[in-house]
Amino acid sequence: MPTVTRSRTIAADRQELWDLISDPSLLPRWWPDVVRVEDATPLAWTKVLSTPKGAAVRADFTRLAADEPSSLRWRQELDESPFERIMSENVLEISLEPDGDAGTRVQMRSVQKLSGYSRLGGFMFRRAMRGKLEQALDGLERECAA
Repeated sequence: MPTVTRSRTIAADRQELWDLISDPSLLPRWWPDVVRVEDATPLAWTKVLSTPKGAAVRADFTRLAADEPSSLRWRQELDESPFERIMSENVLEISLEPDGDAGTRVQMRSVQKLSGYSRLGGFMFRRAMRGKLEQALDGLERECAA
């Protein structure tokens, strides 16, 4: 089960970061490869992602928990999706903690349960997710600096 955690202190108020991460319609501004978000409510949304070859892929998500302004947890809905063959679970947890005068400590934790032959490539999933989480932290940092 690939689990990846990345964290960074971002020079922003915790509430500012909360407002950014808790609104699914804002994902294209900071989450990597998201072209747009459709049917967004605070509890469920669809990300439209762009692949390296330019194809669009849809992925549905559901909010599992939210504790404003401290933590957020969402899950990708995998049933009847192209991702169902490779994963049985994909959950992201984001926590926000004050970090003195420096800003807010943002921690992202991704948990993926792989299925089928994908289980043999756990190291590749961890490496890819490390990159995605770093890009997401870069995106949050960029948005807060703007």
